[in-house]
Amino acid sequence: MIGSLAAGVIVLSLVIVAFSLVTTARDKPMGTVLLVALGVLEIGLLVQAGFAVAGMVRGEGPDETATLIGYLAGTLVIPPIAAFWGIGERSRWGPAVIAVAAFAICAMVGRLLQIWQGTV
Repeated sequence: MIGSLAAGVIVLSLVIVAFSLVTTARDKPMGTVLLVALGVLEIGLLVQAGFAVAGMVRGEGPDETATLIGYLAGTLVIPPIAAFWGIGERSRWGPAVIAVAAFAICAMVGRLLQIWQGTV
């Protein structure tokens, strides 16, 4: 895991949360900006997962391998599901779903760093 990349993913997910909440408050459906932001977030998560898997293949990483893999898999499936749901829900609640998903990504990436570093 790369700490700076994880920090970038966390910051991007918090920006998505803020933008989604503003969009929800304005009673607007999900737009192209949120969809592109989720795509960029997914790319960052895929890169981070690639580095994590490469590190585990080299013998690095935590003792909690199953937990790490579960969190990695979870972070990879949340943005596409949120994007699909956000596009399908054309009311103000589509961006609200995106906000919840992006906040979940933020928390999960933080937890991934803790697991990788061996802290509780």
